[in-house]
Amino acid sequence: QVQLVESGGGLVQAGGSLRLSCAASGSAFSIYHMGWFRQAPGKEREFVAAISRGGGSTFYADSIKGRFTISRDNAKNTVYLQMSRLNPEDTAVYYCAARPGIVFAIYDYDYWGQGTQVTVSS
Repeated sequence: QVQLVESGGGLVQAGGSLRLSCAASGSAFSIYHMGWFRQAPGKEREFVAAISRGGGSTFYADSIKGRFTISRDNAKNTVYLQMSRLNPEDTAVYYCAARPGIVFAIYDYDYWGQGTQVTVSS
């Protein structure tokens, strides 16, 4: 089992950037595919980005493609989400999640962090 703790959220003006981090503990980090999801007020949680166990494959939601970059450092047990050109529609609680197993996918994530708030002002 893995424990996940997100950090790096905050308030930023439209057009600005933030980098979220997610630190993992409790289990071998490199066996998990990692993902970022977000939930805006009154909306369902949605997929943002995912990265495979070794970092060689990534996948992004269309809404953030070209603006956000997911990466991971398996030596530091950490996954990152670099967000740029933020707009108010990116305001949400951002969660990182871990998916065990061989298949790299954007669903069936078993372990979740507590989330970090990102607020983008116009």
